[in-house]
Amino acid sequence: MPQAKYHRVLLKMGGEALAGPQGFGIDPHRADIVAGKIAAVRAYGVEVAVVIGAGNLWRGRDGLAHGMDRTTADHMGMLATVMNALALADALGRLGLETRVQTAIEMRAVAEPYIRGRAVRHLEKGRVIILGAGTGNPYFTTDTAAALRALEIDAELLIKATKVDGVYTEDPMLNPQAQRFESLSYLDALNLGVKVLDATAISLCKENHLPIIVLNLWEDGSIERAVLGEPVGTLIGP
Repeated sequence: MPQAKYHRVLLKMGGEALAGPQGFGIDPHRADIVAGKIAAVRAYGVEVAVVIGAGNLWRGRDGLAHGMDRTTADHMGMLATVMNALALADALGRLGLETRVQTAIEMRAVAEPYIRGRAVRHLEKGRVIILGAGTGNPYFTTDTAAALRALEIDAELLIKATKVDGVYTEDPMLNPQAQRFESLSYLDALNLGVKVLDATAISLCKENHLPIIVLNLWEDGSIERAVLGEPVGTLIGP
């Protein structure tokens, strides 16, 4: 088996990864597929932490459009990420992987509170950790939470898994002629205003020299190729 380039990674994906064909809710079959992709990475001995969004259950901007308070909308989104985290943990458990869900907002009946040292210890023991409830604060996205947690647990790579295979000059869904970048500097990514990852997350990674790979979650073997150091998606780095 090839040797992985990265020992510890953080995988960030949107909540839509767990949605069924209708585009919302939690589809157990999709959760099983995602769990299988994580299991394939674990087979290389790579330590994996996961941050998942909530777009399949709640989009705060919909509430804001109807006059909802921003803090309330964001707290609802944080709670929705925990539902997704529990669904993914269950799917991983059924594959025989040991998992722990940790949350930035304490809810001890269903998950551990996020404690950095405990999270690192779980990873060292070969457990997959799923980090829910974002940063625990409103006004911060789950992208920013992923960058923050990746830095806290000393991850060597942040993987942003999406439905497209990297960063493009334009939205490839709207313009099929859009060109994909194989690599981008942090500064270029910020100047381009890339939509796939928010500016705060990119800035955090830039300040701490954490590389980011943007790839297609649904492309066979894409995450494995990333942890092996093979070219895949778009690399955002120094």
